[in-house]
Amino acid sequence: MKIKALIFGWEFPPYNVGGLGVACKGLTYALCGFGVEIIFVLPKKMDVSADYMKIVFADAVMMKCTAINSLLLAYDTLNSYEESYRNNPLAAKYGRNLFEEVDFYGQKAYHIIKREKFDIIHAHDWLTIPAALLAKKMTAKPLVLHIHATEFDRSGDNGANPDVYEIEKRGMDAADVIIAVSNFTKNKIIKYYGIDPAKIRVVHNAAEDVSQSLGDTSILEDVYRLKAIGKKIVLYLGRITLHKGPDYFIRAAKLVLDRDPDVIFIVAGSGDMEHKIIELAAELGISGNMIFTGFLREEKLVKVYRAADLYVMPSVSEPFGITALEAMNYNTPVLVSRQSGVSEVITHALKVDFWDIQEMANKMLAVLEHRALAETLKENGWHDLEKISWKNSAQAVVNIYKELIK
Repeated sequence: MKIKALIFGWEFPPYNVGGLGVACKGLTYALCGFGVEIIFVLPKKMDVSADYMKIVFADAVMMKCTAINSLLLAYDTLNSYEESYRNNPLAAKYGRNLFEEVDFYGQKAYHIIKREKFDIIHAHDWLTIPAALLAKKMTAKPLVLHIHATEFDRSGDNGANPDVYEIEKRGMDAADVIIAVSNFTKNKIIKYYGIDPAKIRVVHNAAEDVSQSLGDTSILEDVYRLKAIGKKIVLYLGRITLHKGPDYFIRAAKLVLDRDPDVIFIVAGSGDMEHKIIELAAELGISGNMIFTGFLREEKLVKVYRAADLYVMPSVSEPFGITALEAMNYNTPVLVSRQSGVSEVITHALKVDFWDIQEMANKMLAVLEHRALAETLKENGWHDLEKISWKNSAQAVVNIYKELIK
């Protein structure tokens, strides 16, 4: 049975600021391998060459990217959008706040829905829900809502924006099936949104190899010089925002440096807490052992992963955490918080509660000081990766499609 899916997304590599775009790319590529024809709707025309799209989908079924003039990147919070708008009010955006963006995206989707033929609607996160609900209303086609993060992940359990929550709740109620990226996320959906567990399917994310293009890695030359003189490297890579736990990482780094001053901590990423984290490092007196790289794209990720002696993901609330799999893919030991979805699928990794900075520091030091432990984590990490693939994830999604269409 040939399946044609209308998929609403908000970002797509290389125009992404986090794991949502990465997940969309990995999943859609794998879906095409199962013969699914995809119409992928993005909110803004992006500078993606035809050659690039042919490389990703050349011998599978054609993937159309239908562009809407809207916000280029996905934002984790409403505040980050408003800060961007204040800094550049003349940018090609729809509105003064993220709600206007989302609303206008939904309006523009009307013409695409009328023009395209499809069997199923698949929407990623709250930003695409109004467009997806319009598609369902106009066509009565089944709707799959893919939840990569809830408002309670982005803003904390007590800081959720009621308007975002209302959109999420409306989408979850209307969806025929909700895909959660982990049991961690499934439980939040049940707890905070009152959704019947039978309606939710867990499909874990995976990671792809980004080693094909290394590009200009000059930003990391200092890191390799430091390694050459015996410094050990601990890496944080991700959005510098509340639910990623960067402040816990910095405080644990201080405890490590009190015992071993030869450790260098890399913070790779950007976000609304960036200035606060830099100030915290200075306040703790550890700025001399910190390197802040800003957001790194694919061509530099390989180098930073391979440079690290340990990758740490200290998330307060992490629906999945693809970066942990990426680090393992490049033979880097990982330490992840137990408050993460990826901790459900990896066995050969160290785990810690995000708030326990003393234990986090102890486990960092254990990997840095004991070569045998580091080597064991590296070698056995491959056993985890062998069981995790976008192909497996796509097969689960295709089964959901077939169930709903039948």
